[in-house]
Amino acid sequence: ALTTALQAAPATANTHTPVVFVHGFMGKGGQWDDMRAALADSGVPEDRLHVFSYDWARSNTTIAGQLAAHVDGVREQHGVDRVHLVTHSMGGLSSRYYVKNLGGTETVDQWISIGGPNNGTNIANLCPSPITPCQEMRHGSDFLNDLNAGDPTPGPVRYTTLRSPCDIVISPTDSTSLPGADNIQVGCVEH
Repeated sequence: ALTTALQAAPATANTHTPVVFVHGFMGKGGQWDDMRAALADSGVPEDRLHVFSYDWARSNTTIAGQLAAHVDGVREQHGVDRVHLVTHSMGGLSSRYYVKNLGGTETVDQWISIGGPNNGTNIANLCPSPITPCQEMRHGSDFLNDLNAGDPTPGPVRYTTLRSPCDIVISPTDSTSLPGADNIQVGCVEH
């Protein structure tokens, strides 16, 4: 489904919208290797597949600012107006903050959240409070309340969330879903 969603453009190097992958809490850029390889095998030019790596212990607002600069660099490199964002877990929160508050409605074509705690997750309560993203991922946090206030899916961006009934990290699993997004339940896959 992800490959199909990202292949809306014809299979030529000049027309493929660049993809920026954003990992989650305690994640790293290498986690995208298999997905990047699958997309490349399906015809997406490898030079259009970019990984954004960051310090996951920072606040999502700080990460969002770094993502904004990264996206600007990708857009400049390819001479394009927009990118696709493919996010995992907490990467969905910093990227949504970028889209909603830092001009991303003008630079993002598609935003895809894989197992994102868009409305919080119970497991964040087990995470140490001094780690800012732990606080931000809790149900009812000030960060999530602000992010979800008004229109949680603003602008012309196409929003998609993917959730699994077997994801024990995001609880409840429907916390991934957002009003205004194409909210898809996939098969039984882990976080």
